[in-house]
Amino acid sequence: QVQLVESGGGLVQPGGSLRLSCAVSGSIPSIYAMGWYRQAPGKQRELVARITNGGITDYTDSVKGRFTISRGNDKNTVYLRMNSLKPSDTAVYYCNTNPPLPWGQGTQVTVSS
Repeated sequence: QVQLVESGGGLVQPGGSLRLSCAVSGSIPSIYAMGWYRQAPGKQRELVARITNGGITDYTDSVKGRFTISRGNDKNTVYLRMNSLKPSDTAVYYCNTNPPLPWGQGTQVTVSS
């Protein structure tokens, strides 16, 4: 059974940075990419960044140039580096496979002055 545990969220001022981490355990199909998703209040969950097993990345337009997804050397950790944060980035952030398996708890990111 796959377990995903997110951490690293918090309160940050506009323009600030955060790094989210996701600890991955269990067996994930090798064809699945890993992704970071977010869900803002009153909105649907969206995929914001994705990384394939081959290291190819892609991002939703609203975070391009500001967010960077990466994997640890052991491939059991996935990171999301978020720079130049905006209030519109406020959401609960989740890591999951792409396509997604059952969701973890997520980590809250709040961007506010």
